[in-house]
Amino acid sequence: MSQIIRRLGVAPRHRGSVSGGTCPDLFDLADGNFAVIGTDVTDSLDSQLPEDAARADYERIVVITRETLIKAKADIPDA
Repeated sequence: MSQIIRRLGVAPRHRGSVSGGTCPDLFDLADGNFAVIGTDVTDSLDSQLPEDAARADYERIVVITRETLIKAKADIPDA
């Protein structure tokens, strides 16, 4: 299993999450992949995936806020 290297963007508390109840987050992993903390919406969006998209049984569809991704944009590498 890979290790978290760093957060991409700002901490949830800097985006207004003071209760810890809504904390979408993005992380850069040592193996070059990314980890996402988001709301699991697999049940509601799975049937809406385009025909050329698929999800393995071990994969989930998660949603993060627009603000989370925008705040992380500068930290996401181009390659």
